[in-house]
Amino acid sequence: MMTVFGAEEGHYALALACVLALAQFVLPLWGAARRRQFLLDLAPALACAQLLALAYSFLSLIICAIEDDFSVQNVAANSAISKPLLYKITGVWGNHEGSVLLWALILAVCGGAVALLGRGLPLVLKARVLAILGGVSTGFQLFCLLTSDPFARVWPAPPDGQGMNPLLQDPGLAFHPPVLYTGYVGFAVPFAFAVAALIEGRVDAAWGRWVRPWAVAAWCFLTLGIAMGSWWSYYVLGWGGYWFWDPVENASLIPWLTGTALVHSAVVVEKRDALRIWTVLLAIASFSFSLSGTFLVRSGILNSVHAFANDPARGVFILALLGIVIGGSLVLFAWRAPSLSAGGLFAPVSREGGLVLNNILLCALCAVVVTGTMYPPFMQILTGRTLSVGKPFFDATTIPLALPLLIVMAAGTMLPWKRGHLAPVLRRLRLAAFVTALSLLVGLMMLEGILPALCAAAALWVILSSLTDMALRIAPRLDRASTWRARLGAAGQRARHLPRAIWGSSIAHIGVGVTVLGLTGMSQARHDVVEIGIGQTLHQGNLDWTLLAVRQEKGPNYEALVADLAVARNGRSVAILHPSRRDFTSQHQVTTDVAIRTNLMRDLYAALGDAHGGTHDGGREARYVLRLHNNPLAPWIWLGGIIMALGGGLSLTDRRHRFGAPMKQGRTNAAMEGA
Repeated sequence: MMTVFGAEEGHYALALACVLALAQFVLPLWGAARRRQFLLDLAPALACAQLLALAYSFLSLIICAIEDDFSVQNVAANSAISKPLLYKITGVWGNHEGSVLLWALILAVCGGAVALLGRGLPLVLKARVLAILGGVSTGFQLFCLLTSDPFARVWPAPPDGQGMNPLLQDPGLAFHPPVLYTGYVGFAVPFAFAVAALIEGRVDAAWGRWVRPWAVAAWCFLTLGIAMGSWWSYYVLGWGGYWFWDPVENASLIPWLTGTALVHSAVVVEKRDALRIWTVLLAIASFSFSLSGTFLVRSGILNSVHAFANDPARGVFILALLGIVIGGSLVLFAWRAPSLSAGGLFAPVSREGGLVLNNILLCALCAVVVTGTMYPPFMQILTGRTLSVGKPFFDATTIPLALPLLIVMAAGTMLPWKRGHLAPVLRRLRLAAFVTALSLLVGLMMLEGILPALCAAAALWVILSSLTDMALRIAPRLDRASTWRARLGAAGQRARHLPRAIWGSSIAHIGVGVTVLGLTGMSQARHDVVEIGIGQTLHQGNLDWTLLAVRQEKGPNYEALVADLAVARNGRSVAILHPSRRDFTSQHQVTTDVAIRTNLMRDLYAALGDAHGGTHDGGREARYVLRLHNNPLAPWIWLGGIIMALGGGLSLTDRRHRFGAPMKQGRTNAAMEGA
């Protein structure tokens, strides 16, 4: 198998893919400029050929890792003979070189998807979109070949590898990067549509229809990727939290915020042929922030547990790529935007107006996160002082913007297009408003602080409003004398015929409310860091935590110190938890294996720390540091993320929102004439 999928073969396939990407970039643009249809027809074939070459290259790297080919520097530095097979495979993208190759592969998958699924797109537009994707692919593949070659050789080959970072040997993080990268890279497609439209000088409702599903798909993957990363932080790092406003965490949140604005603004372009210029700018911004996050992670500007080892040459290369992609697209936007018409008009009180306010608040949140993330490194460059911007700043600045966003989100979907009135909407939502007000009063009495009560009430308002909207849409208009069976049958019939995009939108909004409730619950968490001996008990509210024993265990490539921890409530046993500390001797690194018992309403969370005095053989003279948490509604944080992604995915199944709109006969010739 080495002769078929070896390092040389993978390297040659990567070089071939780079040549194909360059051809994909140059030939379709030349064909559009010269009106050469045979060059335009080459774009889909080149995109698919590039995808096959990159898939072969990536598979070759995986085979090298599986077969312990330590003559490949990437394998020698990130794998070992004793490493489990799953992590030999997933470890391919758990390092800088492999992750860049994965990024390039996903970008090629996006190009292949446009080539295969966009059959109804106008020929010239499709060719230009594929050309832009080919240009970005060329940059990343050159980055791979020139500064981050995943197939670089080392001689003499070591007998064993250095092994993977133990923190990355976890199923959650193993699949987190591909999902997150798919979200990042997925925004390249709306970006390519935006640049292609600027080149052509035309943005209309059909363009909004073509862009929207790609933006929703990227948003779904990015939502899942962020949720998976948050979950990994929660149960692997052992800090007891889910989000630390880490700079690299923020680097994924920023394009999520602009991507969310893009999804909503594309609806206005599609439905009302308005906000054209703004939507094009959001498409450029979303992918630009995705690229910027890549630069920050690999340049060394931001220090984080998530960051890859940095190299000045790599940072300069990515910075140059950023300058070309982002700078070039913004220059094109500045040149073409004044010639684009503003589109349809609408009253401030309308669904368009609600979506505009939604966009303003999302972009304000994005500006706050960008400022808090980039202020410390810029100040360090200017003044030489090291500053830190943490949770207090972000909580104080984002919550006042998030609360009105939640309020608008709930009511905006019930407003009519073009012009509306608030009074009818408020009448429909009076029950939801009453329950929300009641929950606010309860929250003020039961929760610690005013802000948690306001956030919980706002989250409940979003959920109840979405449910009310759906109930009103499927409620049958029947005579009062109708039987309940007839009414339920009519409601079911209306529900089945309701567009899936409407179901998806409501479900996604409910997911937002569920996540905010989870965040609010976590703000009320109880936690203690204690040092206790075997047989001792910690009292935490109505919970009793008792350390029963501590023992040694041996894993496949580590040795573990495992604690047996009994949890009781009012004298009744609740759970036995087994937190541990794992010592990976080959990497000389110790990690925490957290124990969590959940009933979906709260998590009992325990992490084992250092031992002081005595030995680990169960002697009573030894004392152990334990981090113990009682986290209300913690699972709802990630459950809400899953619900959001499912809602977006459901909307993609709506036949009205396919990836390529049907093209009328003769459209190709018309497109050629207008090229």
